[in-house]
Amino acid sequence: MSNFSRRRFLGTSAAGSAVLTFGGLAPSALQAAAEHNKSERILVVIELQGGNDGLNTVIPVNDDTYRKLRPKLAIAKGNSLDIGDGLAFHSSLRGFADLLEAGKLAIIQGVGYPDPNRSHFESMDIWHTCQRKDKNRTDGWLGRFLEQSPDADGGDPMAMHLGHDKQPFALMSRKVRVPSIRSLEQFRLQGTEDVQFRKAVEELAEARRGEGNDLLNFVQSSTSSAITASERLGTAVKSYSSSVAYPKTGLGEQLQTVARLIHSGLKTSIYYVTLNGFDTHSQQPDAHAGLLRQLGDAVKSFLDDVDQLKQSDRVALMCFSEFGRRVEENASDGTDHGTAGPMFMAGAAVKPGLIGKLPSLNDLKDGDLKHHTDFRQVYSAAIEHWFHCEAKPILLGEFKSVDVFRDSV
Repeated sequence: MSNFSRRRFLGTSAAGSAVLTFGGLAPSALQAAAEHNKSERILVVIELQGGNDGLNTVIPVNDDTYRKLRPKLAIAKGNSLDIGDGLAFHSSLRGFADLLEAGKLAIIQGVGYPDPNRSHFESMDIWHTCQRKDKNRTDGWLGRFLEQSPDADGGDPMAMHLGHDKQPFALMSRKVRVPSIRSLEQFRLQGTEDVQFRKAVEELAEARRGEGNDLLNFVQSSTSSAITASERLGTAVKSYSSSVAYPKTGLGEQLQTVARLIHSGLKTSIYYVTLNGFDTHSQQPDAHAGLLRQLGDAVKSFLDDVDQLKQSDRVALMCFSEFGRRVEENASDGTDHGTAGPMFMAGAAVKPGLIGKLPSLNDLKDGDLKHHTDFRQVYSAAIEHWFHCEAKPILLGEFKSVDVFRDSV
């Protein structure tokens, strides 16, 4: 192989840099054209960054203490969506209310962890790693789950993070690389349609066959795999067709991308997206209403789409935030960092309705709700009852699973 061909391979269409960022995601993608196994399960995780105000999400509309401590921020009963048990959704969560009525939403109340930390960064690290700061945090709970998967040595990306934010620590692994993408266009390699680029890859493959240059061999094999995965996605995603109208929001676009990727036949098990803006210290009402509307409408559209694609039996969705807000409103029409709050699980496989009681507003600790369900109990349900894996080595301890999935799962 000539020096020119090597240079052309590394430089054509700026593909040299794409090789090193995409390469290694799917070294065995060449063989991934076979039809995906319908029994392979998927978990979509939505992280609500900033600390969602759980009391104005799942509202104790009949609680006098709630109205006393929130004279300005309390949601009026007539401006909410009744879900029973003296509770109601914020009126902006029409999407969640529809899912609940359809039997596809579980509301897990009072979720938190012992000795709560009100720092965004520390609390989120605890949720991501299942460890306190005095432990050696080298990986995340989903990273450890990925390492236990039989597909950890190759194949399609086992997990994927979508969005512009830094990759969540939950996906960190010492063995499994997880791609972060902003869009399907970014996921596809630039330059793969270029004839000279493809020829250079072929020449490099031939020239290095059997030679001992590990770096070039790695680059060549990774690039070939990336090209194949890119082409397969491009072809499969074009066949995606849906009558579901997603909201024109960032979360809506991300979840539609997830639906497209599921439809493409990727064997990816975890999709992770984030929704920012929940740190509502001031002027909370309008901001929180907009965020909840974006969340509910996007999740409802996604699960409707998944149903149209006939993938409902494979997909479950988890939604969490690093902590709730304080019970009492502040002087800036907002709420400050709190502790316990609700988590949500959605999909055809969940047991719908309320799980656990809302913590008492008359029995607070330092002005905050007392949690009764550890977040790792919800993780345990996803690991053991959805993916049928052992949870203890992933969660670094034993936690009784929340009863959130149907018995037939």
